[in-house]
Parts: sequence; C-alpha cells; structure tokens
Amino acid sequence: MVGCFQTKTKITISLGCQELRSEFIRLNSHAAIINQRTNVKKQPTSDLELTMSEKRFRCVLLFGAPGVGKGTQGKIMGGIPGFFHLAVGDVFRSIDINSPTGKEVAKYVSEGKLVPNELTIKIWKKALDAYVALSWYKPWEDLLILDGLPRNVEQAELTDNDLEVLKLVHLVCNDEEETIQRIKRRAIRENRADDGNVDVIRHRFEVYKAQTRPVIQYYKTRNPDLTAEIDATGSPAEVFSQTLKAVIPCQNFCFTNPW
Repeated sequence: MVGCFQTKTKITISLGCQELRSEFIRLNSHAAIINQRTNVKKQPTSDLELTMSEKRFRCVLLFGAPGVGKGTQGKIMGGIPGFFHLAVGDVFRSIDINSPTGKEVAKYVSEGKLVPNELTIKIWKKALDAYVALSWYKPWEDLLILDGLPRNVEQAELTDNDLEVLKLVHLVCNDEEETIQRIKRRAIRENRADDGNVDVIRHRFEVYKAQTRPVIQYYKTRNPDLTAEIDATGSPAEVFSQTLKAVIPCQNFCFTNPW
C-alpha cells in the first residue's frame, strides 16, 4: 500500500503541466476512438463503477485569503498516504492558454476576477475525472484535500451533490499587507504573472471578502462543528501540525467507514 502511494507521489512530482495536458488529451482521444468504433455507451464493469456516480467525494476544504498558505499546506498533506491534494488554481494554470477555454479563463484571472461558476465546475470535474482515470486519485481510499473550490456560495450549492465535506480548515492571517508581500515573493519564485500586480492582488482580496468568505458561513450554518480555524502566521511546520490535528479524525472516519 505504501509503495502504491509513493509511486503516485513520484508521478505527480515528475509530470509537469504540459505532460498532464498531453495525458488528458491522450485519454480523451482514446475514449473518443472507442466510442466511434463501438457506437455503444460504456457499461460499468464492476460494483465500484456502478456506485461511483452515486457517491459523493469525501473531502476537506482548505479556505483562507489569497497567499495565506493553502497551497503549501495542501501539498504537504498530499504527500501523506490516504490524502490527495487537488489545487483548483493549478488545474486552471495547466490549461492551454491558446485554447478557447484557456483564453476565456486567462481573461478573468488576469483581471483578478473569479471564473464563472458553470465553467469552473466543468473544468474541475473534468480534471477530477482525469485523475481518477489515471489512478492518481482513488476516492475509495483517498481523502480529497480540496484547495480553491468552492469560491462562492453558488459553487458550494452546485457541488453539494458531488462533495461530502468532512471538515473546512480556515487558515487565518489578519495581516493583509504581510500576505500581499508573501504573494509577491511567490510570483517571483514560481514565475506566476497573476501574482505580480499589486492592484490585481488587492482586488483579489476584495473579491475574497465579498464572495468567498461567505462560503464559510454557508457551511457553518449547516454544521457549526465543521470549521477549524488555524493561525496561519506561524512557520509552515507549525501551521501544518495544527492543520493535521484537525484533519486526522476525518481520515480515521474514512478508514473505519469505507466508501
């Protein structure tokens, strides 16, 4: 079991955005050829496939303002057996910017705006299906660590039938100026053009406050015990220690209650 997870981790690290796009295209093309030849709808071949569409993905949501460290915590957690980290921002950045979808997404991101809900959910579902097809994400044994979705209440409602939220981890950093400096350093380190413009960054904060922060209340209203607030101003190790403490019961639940 450990070897399996280690293999997945190595593949994830070695396969870059371009290779991931190529693999998605290869899988989609292969499926299209099969459909054309057989002209029949694929039938489930196992009990697992029969129930996949009926089950919701068990997940932990990582929340917090831009630059608070969601990606860092998600990546660390994704390296632990039994967790699968999916950063929706990385999914969007891996899209071919010359494609019609890529151009549409790039326009919103470059202006610091949220991508329309229907388009966001469509891209997210396609990416998730691809990861399952590649066996990188095994929902019957992995707890999904979701970073970057839902970003507003409508998206939360749209994903209610897809996600079984076990915990919402809210990373809190009240020093907005310090967070902006973090984002600027990240822009240089990771060559992320969308993080380099201070005006765009400040606009992203305003969008977060107006549209994304209410999602926390949406889930709190449904379950007051669902949210865990973590002080994100400490070292990555300290923040991770507190985050893991909040998430371990969720993984224990998955182990004792198979999907």
